[in-house]
Amino acid sequence: MLVTVFNVQAQPNIAKRSTEQVKGQFVLPKLPYEMNSLEPHISQKTLEFHYGKHHQSYVDNLNKLIVGTEFEKSTLEEIVMKSSGGIFNNAAQVWNHTFYWNCLTPKSKLKPNGKLLKEIEKEFGSFEEFKTKFTAASLSLFGSGWAWLVKNADGKLEIIQTSNAENPMKQGKTPLLVCDVWEHAYY
Repeated sequence: MLVTVFNVQAQPNIAKRSTEQVKGQFVLPKLPYEMNSLEPHISQKTLEFHYGKHHQSYVDNLNKLIVGTEFEKSTLEEIVMKSSGGIFNNAAQVWNHTFYWNCLTPKSKLKPNGKLLKEIEKEFGSFEEFKTKFTAASLSLFGSGWAWLVKNADGKLEIIQTSNAENPMKQGKTPLLVCDVWEHAYY
């Protein structure tokens, strides 16, 4: 099920178009598809709640928390990389969710092509083996968090899990694909 809804093409520009500030406030970015476009995999009701309530609350909380701090004029990526505590948790959840929405697509492809496919085949043996390992990482994460396909500092692809709001950018890794395994993603 995971691969049928994921946009398995590399997502290099998502960080650049993640949540922007308008008049000093971060705003929830528009979804790249309609609310019912991911059905039957993710219902419109689930998407409205996940995106419209959870993601929006992370944006609202972040805006409140950064007032009067060194992060007031920072980009979202700068906040994720340099903050801790409540500011980090909300900033990372805003970034992670924005990235997640852009990894999903109503027009799924059965597998990527080009350079990304070659890198996946080199690292995992085949795209089928990658799907098996990515699904296992998603299903075996204890508690709330994220399963990621990342490019590490050596340029190799790897599948990692992060707990809670953690983000692989803080580990020097470049996110390429993510699966949200927080319980609110599926109720």
